[in-house]
Amino acid sequence: MTSATRAVGVDELRRAWLAVQEGQFLAPRPTDSKAAPRPTEPAVTDAHFWRPGESVLPVVGCLPQAGATSLALAIATHASPARVIECSSPSASGLAGAATAELGTTSSGWIVGRRDQVHLARPSFLRVSAGELPLPDDAATGTVLSVLDVGWQLGQLRATHGWLLATVDAAPQLVLVGTATVPGLRRLEIALTLLDPIRPVVAVRGPDPRRWPPALTAAMGTATRDQHRTGRWVAVPHDKRLALRGIDSAPLPPALVTAARDVLRHVSAAGHPQKGSS
Repeated sequence: MTSATRAVGVDELRRAWLAVQEGQFLAPRPTDSKAAPRPTEPAVTDAHFWRPGESVLPVVGCLPQAGATSLALAIATHASPARVIECSSPSASGLAGAATAELGTTSSGWIVGRRDQVHLARPSFLRVSAGELPLPDDAATGTVLSVLDVGWQLGQLRATHGWLLATVDAAPQLVLVGTATVPGLRRLEIALTLLDPIRPVVAVRGPDPRRWPPALTAAMGTATRDQHRTGRWVAVPHDKRLALRGIDSAPLPPALVTAARDVLRHVSAAGHPQKGSS
């Protein structure tokens, strides 16, 4: 059996394409009642704003394996009592082995733990984008700082919506974490061009630029050079054990905590003091 078709005009095709571009076209849903149901997840709050009672400092890695999570934890350790909220998907978590005490999963979908005076929170479900993250739970009593381990590059974050983007945009200061490599400097330069130059503090894993080889110095972009020239730069030492084992329940390297202290001093110097920055 054949079915008749009709010719479609150019104007009609153009209208259909515009509808697709504007999101007015929805693919038909399957009508098979025997289709397997999708697993349920905790509902994502549609509020775009998070209003914590403590100070918030976002930490953004400019590229994978830059050390943003370990620096975020070091910042919280120095500023404790504090917490780290890891916002990446569980498949990319750097805090899975960091707690000395696991405290379970909250009703909103966060896995929580603790190490000394630092509380940890990480998502319990895979997220396609940062816009799917549930709002963080209230901090424990006495918490002075929540460090956001953003876990998404700035370009990815700006393609979403939700409380994380709103919080990063509203933060007077944030930390950009990079590496003293040519690819790392390229990513750092791109991230800096997306921000007001007075907002970021740059933390780069590796020696101070004055000790770099000429080829690496030549890779610095204009925004990166300005950041170093104005002193909003912290050199983060490379730790072989941390690079090999990742973050576990062992104490963080003292040199890393010292670098975190320097980051907080820069944040404090910009007029946004945090406990532990003195």
